[in-house]
Amino acid sequence: MNTILNRCLDDLEARLDPADEDRLLDEWTAFSEGRCPDEIFSPRRARRSAPGIEWPAVRVNTALENPEAMLLQQYGACSHELAAGSGSMLNVRANYGTSILPLLLGVKPFVMPDEMDTLPTSEPLNDVDAIRRVVDAGMPDLFSGYGARVMEIGQRFAEIGKAYPRIGRCVHPYHPDLQGPLDVCEVVWGSSIFIALYDDPGLVHHLLRLVTKVYIAFMQSWAQIVPFEPAGNCHWGYFHRGSIMIRLDSAMNISLPMCEEFARPYDQQLLDAFGGGAIHFCGRGDHFIASLTGLRGLTAINLTQPHLNDMEHIYVHTIDQGINLLGLERTAAETARIHGRQLHGRVHCT
Repeated sequence: MNTILNRCLDDLEARLDPADEDRLLDEWTAFSEGRCPDEIFSPRRARRSAPGIEWPAVRVNTALENPEAMLLQQYGACSHELAAGSGSMLNVRANYGTSILPLLLGVKPFVMPDEMDTLPTSEPLNDVDAIRRVVDAGMPDLFSGYGARVMEIGQRFAEIGKAYPRIGRCVHPYHPDLQGPLDVCEVVWGSSIFIALYDDPGLVHHLLRLVTKVYIAFMQSWAQIVPFEPAGNCHWGYFHRGSIMIRLDSAMNISLPMCEEFARPYDQQLLDAFGGGAIHFCGRGDHFIASLTGLRGLTAINLTQPHLNDMEHIYVHTIDQGINLLGLERTAAETARIHGRQLHGRVHCT
């Protein structure tokens, strides 16, 4: 059937240059292994490749409800990277936002107005008794909420990769946004979880243990459809050693001792379960970065607001210890270089 999706996939297939994509992957692999010859890693494709047809613009809410629209949205982003000649890896995901795991645990979805064109969130419980019921209920149905849709998109990625050899070779499906244990708990519980860290730490740990089990079970189901690559994996156009990208945004709100108690052990379980990976955080994280450095299997950090952090402290606990920085704002990296800071070829900037 000559659908618009087929026509767009045909266009993408024709424009892909496997040799150049392999070269780009080799450069990312060298960077991930600490073999980048330059202080700052900023790869590019050899040339730009404009689309041969007009790809449709797909709104987020349309993609949430229509699998073909989701596929068009995701592969359309790859088309954009080829047209720009960027150095980002080509990757696609089941793009259902941050509430994939929270919805499994009984919170209600909150879909944004269509004109905002942004991913959905969910309504937290903010009720201790409701949290106890979630904990008592144990492992949820992994195919509730967005679960079944996520797995369906994974199946479609696998089918497209077989039907289109260049896409299968050059476009890398990456894992859905499962956040991280502490972040999921905050989304499920609500902001009152930060009071509960003091008033009811036992219940917080019960919820963290459940969320970690759900994360592992869901990711294992995903990996049955889209297996992780043993040498490293893509996320947000980056490439890192290990399999997963954990989110740790909630930790900016708590002290280092609380990070050690409520974040580190559960993140470590995930890194152990999936052969290591990277961690992302927004906001200020220099107060807990030393705790992350000691995690087994941590290979890279992605932080998004360097101006909120003591970057020298960040560098000491990342690149000086063989942990790469992904997607760092170029102004931060260039400022470090101007002041004589060695980056060891372990800082990536777009």
